[in-house]
Amino acid sequence: NRESYDRIRLKPRILVDVSQLDTRVSLFGRELAFPILLAPTAYHKLAHADGERATARGAAAADATFILSTSATTSIEEVAAVTTKPLWFQLYVQPDREFTRDLVRRAEAAGYQALVVTVDSPVLGARYRETRSKFALPPGAERANLKGLKTATGSHRATENSIYSALLDPRLTWKEIAWLRSITKLPMLLKGVLNPDDAERAVEAGASGIIVSNHGGRNLDTLPATIDALPEVAAKIAGRVPVLVDGGIRRGTDVLKAIALGASATLIGRAYLYGLAVGGADGVTKVVNILRREFEMAMALTGRTSIREIDGSVIWK
Repeated sequence: NRESYDRIRLKPRILVDVSQLDTRVSLFGRELAFPILLAPTAYHKLAHADGERATARGAAAADATFILSTSATTSIEEVAAVTTKPLWFQLYVQPDREFTRDLVRRAEAAGYQALVVTVDSPVLGARYRETRSKFALPPGAERANLKGLKTATGSHRATENSIYSALLDPRLTWKEIAWLRSITKLPMLLKGVLNPDDAERAVEAGASGIIVSNHGGRNLDTLPATIDALPEVAAKIAGRVPVLVDGGIRRGTDVLKAIALGASATLIGRAYLYGLAVGGADGVTKVVNILRREFEMAMALTGRTSIREIDGSVIWK
């Protein structure tokens, strides 16, 4: 993901009045100050003692939307209690459908404004570094949103004799997407789309948006980088719903490139986790502010004064 962004070159324009820049974007009827959201990532208490609460506070201070993971170490309600800024909730559909329904209801009741359904992980890929390190949640960290599930305290990893995990549902199909659409009025995005044909079907199934993602490159080896998959997905969607993208975004120029190639907005993951580990909420805020400032610089230096002016012409062919 990272290397593919580095291969893309920008084509600047000179002598443009860039004294006023408009970075605002609209998603699902709400205005965002800039097109950078915080992607759902698991287990924030591994990075900082305050976990997802610190992330939510840091995102709020930076005026950015945070997407809470099902696999968070802090509950839906606890995170919502520390911020008045918009939150989205990422859902791993559980084999227990009633428990899944309850997660959606909890998110709605707590004021979350969108549902992000991860659809690329019927099983996990080969994560050998986790295996070698014998990764497990340490004392004091738990899957706070999965309390009540018999499998919640078990490993998210499959055993050596099986590829399946108790916390992921290999039976998940388009039928469940239709069911989710029927039980919530929240905007529903599908995260983990790379195939343009899947993107088309997602719109037909009632998805409110698409997130082009390869799960941080952590599931299936030799997939394309998300920035390389993005243009075909965006072309297939043709503006009918927002298309977001994650994976490899480390600089403000990356955000500009993603928008130029068809994204409505971008999501960062590892970058803000680094900030969380170093400085808690303030670290998260600083990471977002760095990227926002770099994005504004990139806009000015390529002669683009608003989001709508960022298109394929900013890419050096």
